[in-house]
Amino acid sequence: MISDRKLEHLLLCKNCEVEYRKKTGFEEIELVHKALPEVNKGDIDISIEFLGKKLDSPFLISAITGGHPAALSINREFAKAVNTLNIGMGVGSQRAAIVNPELESTYTVVREEAPSSFIIGNIGCQQIELAQRSVDMINADALAVHLNPLQEAIQPEGDVNARGHINAIKEISKTLKLPVIAKETGAGIKAEDAIKLESAGVSAIDVAGSGGTSWAAVETYRANDRSMGDLFWDWGIPSAASTVEVCESVEIPVISSGGIRSGLDAAKALALGADAVGIALPLLKEAYIGHESVINKLNKFNEELRVAMFLVGASNIAELRKSDLIIKGNTREWLNERGFDTKKYARRSQNER
Repeated sequence: MISDRKLEHLLLCKNCEVEYRKKTGFEEIELVHKALPEVNKGDIDISIEFLGKKLDSPFLISAITGGHPAALSINREFAKAVNTLNIGMGVGSQRAAIVNPELESTYTVVREEAPSSFIIGNIGCQQIELAQRSVDMINADALAVHLNPLQEAIQPEGDVNARGHINAIKEISKTLKLPVIAKETGAGIKAEDAIKLESAGVSAIDVAGSGGTSWAAVETYRANDRSMGDLFWDWGIPSAASTVEVCESVEIPVISSGGIRSGLDAAKALALGADAVGIALPLLKEAYIGHESVINKLNKFNEELRVAMFLVGASNIAELRKSDLIIKGNTREWLNERGFDTKKYARRSQNER
C-alpha cells in the first residue's frame, strides 16, 4: 500500500496542479541594488559548507521519492546530477523499503551513482526504530526526520496521532552519530517550534514553507471527498516568513525551501539568513527527461544566483547574507505581527562602515 501511494504521489506531482495558490512571500522580498558592486562576477563563489561537507552550490535536491520501482530511475538521474555538480540531495521516506526490502534499490541507487556526495536519509518523526537502518541503507551523511501533520490530516489513510513527536526527535538525535535534520514537508515551521527542535538536539532545520507543492492538494486528488483538501490547500506559513522566523530563532543551520523557483528566489532566501536552499518539484519534472536536464536546470539557477549576488556586491554567500533587502506587503505584516523587526534588514550594510 505504501509503495502504491508513493507512485500515486509521483504521478500527481508530475501531471496535476499541486502547487499552493498563494505565494511563497519571496516576491515581497526586494534585494537592494548596488550601483557600485565592486566585485568581479567571474570571481563570485557560491560554494558553501553544510554540516561539515563542502558543496559547490547552496542548492539541495529536496527529498522527493523512493519506495516504488518507478522511483529508481528518478533517483538515479538525481544522483548523477548531484555527483556531477557536487551538491547534496535527500531521498523520500525510507519506510517503504524497510517494510519491503525488495524496494531498497530505489534508494541505494543514489549512493551507487553518487558515492561521495552529501546524501540525506529520511524517516517519519515517530519512526525511531527505523533511523539507523535508514542511514545504513544508503550510507547517509545526515538523516531528515520529516514533519507532515497537514498531509496526514488530509490523507485518507493518514496518521493523526501527533503525541510524542518532540520526544521521538530528541531520542533520534541522541542515538544517531550523524546530523539529524528536522524537515517540514510544505507547511512551514514557526519560531517556537524551531526553538523546541534545536533544544531536542537536531543539527539543522529545513523550513519547507508554503508556496511550493501543497501536500493537501496532492491528497485532495486521492480523496473520495475533496472538500477538506480544497479547504486546506493553502494552509501553512509562507516560505519567506518561515525562513525569517527560524533563522532569527536558532543558531543551527537552516535550509529554506518551499516554492524556490529561481536563483533569485534562492538569493533572497540566503539573504534572509538561510544556509542552503532546497528545490523539489521543478527538478522532478526534469528528472523524467534525464540527469542532463536536471544539471541544466541547476546550472541556470546557479547563474541566476550569481547575477543577483553581483548586483548586490556579494562575492560569496556570507556577504550575500549581510546584503540590504526590503521586506514588503503581507510578509512584512506577518513578521511584524509575530514580533520580528523587518526594518533592520534594510540598511545592514551601514554596519560595515
